Amino acid sequence: MNLQELNAFAIAGKVDELNLISMEGGIYLLEARMHGAAHPLRDGHGKTLSLRSIEHARDMLQTFPVLPFNLVHTSVHDEMCGLGGGISESLKVPLAFRSAL
Repeated sequence: MNLQELNAFAIAGKVDELNLISMEGGIYLLEARMHGAAHPLRDGHGKTLSLRSIEHARDMLQTFPVLPFNLVHTSVHDEMCGLGGGISESLKVPLAFRSAL
């Protein structure tokens, strides 16, 4: 899904929430959740769109209707120390959709 498609779905009230996923290296990925399914945001070339920060995401979404917006930190325990086999849980923190500034 690209930014224009996401905006159309948001205006139509079809987006349940937006999740900004924090990845290692200071990279953020944006996904829209609709009817329980994740739809990652892609650029004009069909590649997953990387964002620099929460504010970068807010800037991109400033013309969108207000939606539930979360920061998601995925569990890195499997990559660290070679741990595996456990339940993988993410930390999901609600964010303000608009900046306070």
